[in-house]
Amino acid sequence: MSPSTIAASARPPRPFSSLYAGNARSVMARGWRATRSTNSLVVLSGFVEPIFYLLSMGLGLGALIGQVQTADGTQVPYAAFIAPALLAVAAMNGAIYDSTWNVFFKMQFAKLYEGMLSTSLGPLDVALGEISLALARGLLYATGFMLVMQALGLNLSWWALLALPAVLIIAFGFASVGMAVTSYMKTFQQMDWINFILLPMFLFSATFYPLSVYPQGIQYVIQALPLWHGVELVRALTTGQVNLGLLWHVLYYAVMIVVGLFATTRRLRALFLD
Repeated sequence: MSPSTIAASARPPRPFSSLYAGNARSVMARGWRATRSTNSLVVLSGFVEPIFYLLSMGLGLGALIGQVQTADGTQVPYAAFIAPALLAVAAMNGAIYDSTWNVFFKMQFAKLYEGMLSTSLGPLDVALGEISLALARGLLYATGFMLVMQALGLNLSWWALLALPAVLIIAFGFASVGMAVTSYMKTFQQMDWINFILLPMFLFSATFYPLSVYPQGIQYVIQALPLWHGVELVRALTTGQVNLGLLWHVLYYAVMIVVGLFATTRRLRALFLD
């Protein structure tokens, strides 16, 4: 027996080696090259959509509305009120698109994950690689939108610099849960339920109106929505209303990330390895 064989047999077993090979970056790199070569116009459309909302409603409707009162009673221009909400929406949209429709195609039609998991890659490598790709798109959208906000004078505080890390947390949460949910989808009709859920969440997460305008019962429902936590977190940073209560929003997304990663890894293993 050679010395290398003896050394290999002497190493302690890695209990998680079947789940994670430490090479999620290869999954992300493959996805990024494919997106760059075939889906560049789709990426661009996701970037400009929230800007159109900002220009039409923030500047157009905002000229009629004037000032809006935030949760702590501060008066801010309407455009500065909805801009951080649209920033959170941009991060969500970028993450959701990659972690749902792209994953659905790769899983159901391209059969890409079967090939990946026949190599040394584990299901956690695939999950982290795909989610990292979704994070990259969410960060791209958010960075461009932040520059537009800065040019329009809608970042009212230096705390706005932390908005980019905040949107990464938002994108991570949505991407993790989005991929987990998509792993159970079998048809395009089932995928339509994702848009059915996202649209009302976009409209009713205090995106365009303060939470106080809704009846008390509806407020409780809105406060349970993941996008509302993202909107409140980013809005507090861009308007300078920073307090310890923001940690609850971060904790909400931390739970989403852990649950989403666990569910995605378990589902990929059940589908392609067990």
